[in-house]
Amino acid sequence: MKWSETYIPTLREFPAEAEIISHKLLIKAGYIRKLTAGVYNYLPLMQLVLLKISNIVREEMNAKGAQEILMPVLHPAELWQESGRWQSIGKELMRMKDRHERDLVLGGTHEEVVTSLIKGEIRSYRQLPINLYQIQTKFRDEIRPRFGLMRGREFLMKDAYTFDANEESFKQSYQKMLDAYFKIFKRCGLDTRMVESDTGAMGGKAAHEFMVTVDTDGGENIIFYCDSCDYAANMDKATSIDLKTSKEEKIKLKEKVHTPNYRTIEEVTQFLNLPKEKLVKTLIYKADGQMVAALIRGDRQINEMKLKNRLGAIDLTMADAESIQKLTGAAVGFSGPIGLKGVKLIADEEITKMTNFVTGANEEDYHLINVNVEKDFKIDVIAYIRSASEGEGCPRCQKGKLKTAKGIEVGNTFMLGTKYSQALKAYFVDQDGKEKPFIMGSYGIGVTRTAQAAVEKYNDEAGIIWPPSIAPLAIDIVPVNMQDETQKKTAFDIYHKMKEKKMEVLIDDRDERAGVKFVDSDLIGLPLRIVVGERFSKEKKIEIRARNTKKMVLTDKEESIEKSQKMLEEMEKSF
Repeated sequence: MKWSETYIPTLREFPAEAEIISHKLLIKAGYIRKLTAGVYNYLPLMQLVLLKISNIVREEMNAKGAQEILMPVLHPAELWQESGRWQSIGKELMRMKDRHERDLVLGGTHEEVVTSLIKGEIRSYRQLPINLYQIQTKFRDEIRPRFGLMRGREFLMKDAYTFDANEESFKQSYQKMLDAYFKIFKRCGLDTRMVESDTGAMGGKAAHEFMVTVDTDGGENIIFYCDSCDYAANMDKATSIDLKTSKEEKIKLKEKVHTPNYRTIEEVTQFLNLPKEKLVKTLIYKADGQMVAALIRGDRQINEMKLKNRLGAIDLTMADAESIQKLTGAAVGFSGPIGLKGVKLIADEEITKMTNFVTGANEEDYHLINVNVEKDFKIDVIAYIRSASEGEGCPRCQKGKLKTAKGIEVGNTFMLGTKYSQALKAYFVDQDGKEKPFIMGSYGIGVTRTAQAAVEKYNDEAGIIWPPSIAPLAIDIVPVNMQDETQKKTAFDIYHKMKEKKMEVLIDDRDERAGVKFVDSDLIGLPLRIVVGERFSKEKKIEIRARNTKKMVLTDKEESIEKSQKMLEEMEKSF
C-alpha cells in the first residue's frame, strides 16, 4: 500500500470528545470516525485490524469443530416475546416496525434466532453436538455510549451457540470454547483472565468473562481475584468472607436519639461517635414498580446488579424523595427498617451478624441506636447484595485475600441450559425415544472491543503499538526525502520485493517533511519502520526500527528484507 493512495486521516491533536487513551489514539491515528453516539466508521487501517482478528477467531473456532453461518440482523418480535426477553431486556433492545406495522428487533444477540433454526432442523440425538457461529454487526441501544468502541451501540461481534444432548456432552463443548478463547486472545497478543460473571439478561446457570487487565481508565471493569487460589470474578459476581473474628456484644435496648439535620453516614456516625460499620443503611428502591428496602452496612456499597438478580426484577430504580417520604414518613436520610409496612426487606448477609447497630427512625431528625435483627424487626430475604472489597477473604479457598485489577471485557461465555430451548419448544429425540430440550451454550467475542483493548494495553506517548499478529500492516517504509531519487528508488525497490514475498507493507511516498512522516509512523503503530535517509545516501545503510522496543538495526539494502522478517518473528514472541 502507498500512503498517498490510502485514506489515513491522522490528526495533530487529540479529539476533545474522547476520554480514554485508546479512543483518543484510534481517532487521532485515523482508524475510526464517529457517525453518531456509539456508532463509528471503520477506516482502511481499522478494517485491516478487524479482518486480522476475525481470521484468528475463524481459525480457532473452526479448529474446535464450529461451523460458520450468517443469520439475519432483523428479527421478528414474536421470537423475543416467546423467549421472554422482549420484556426483560428493556430499552437496550432496539425495536422498530415495518410498513405493515409488524414489530421487529435489530439483533444485539442471536439466541432466539439460532434456536428457532435448530428447532426445525435437528431432531435426533445422533445429530448432536453442534456448534454454529457467525461474525456480524450487532446493535444495542446503550443508555450511555462511551469510550469509543468499548461501549458502543453498534459493534462487530463473534457469537457462537452450542447444542448438546446431555450435561456431560455440554461440559465438553463448553471447555472447547474456553480453550479456543484463550488461544484466540493469546494470538491477538493479549493475556486474558477468565472470571466468573453475572448471567444478566442472557440468563442461564452460569457465565464467565475474559478480561484484559490494564492500568488505565479504560479498564471499566473491576476484577476480584484471590492471592492464593484461582478464584476470579467481576464486581457483579464477586463475593467474600469476613476474615475478622467478630465479638458478640450483649444485646441492648434500642433507643431513639435526636440527630438534627444529620442524615449522611459520615454526619450520623461522627455525631454519635461510632464507626461507619455500626450503622445500617436502608436504601429504598422500586423493583418492577414494587417498593423494596435494601439493608447494607454503613461502610459498604450496594451492588444493584446483585440486588436486581436476587429480586428477579426486570427494572430496578432508586425511589424518589416523594416516594420515600410517603413510605417512611420522613425525608431521605432517616429511613430505617423498623415499622415499614407493605415493603419487602432484603438485607445483606452481614446484617445478620451485627448487634446493637444504628438505623434511621423513619422520623425527621431521629435515628435509632442498639437495633437488632429478630428482636426489633424481621428480614424477608437475606443475600449477598454488597460489592466485595479488596483485602476480604476468598470465598473459595477461605484462606487467601481478594485483590483487584482493572479489566476490559473482550469475551464472554454462558451456560444457558434449557432456558431458550424450553421457551421456544426446541426439542430432540434422545436414544430412549423421548423428547428433550437442547442443552445450550452461548459464546461471544467483541471483535471491535478486542481491537481497542489492544490499543489501551499497548501504547506510549507517541502513539499505538500494535501486536504484529493484528497490526493492519507489518512494515512502514519511510523514504525521508522523496526528492532524492536514490532514496526514493531504494525505498520502492525494497517495497516491491516485500510485496513479491507477500509481506504486508506500507510505503510513505508523501512529499512531506521527515518529522511529519516519523510522527505519523509512530502514531499509527506498525511493528517495524524502515528508514531510507541520509545514512543510506552517505553510508548505504538502512535503518530498521522496532515500534515496541525502539530497537534500531543498521543493515544493507540486500539484507533488509531478511532482517525485517527475523525482527518480526522476535516481536511476535514478545507479545
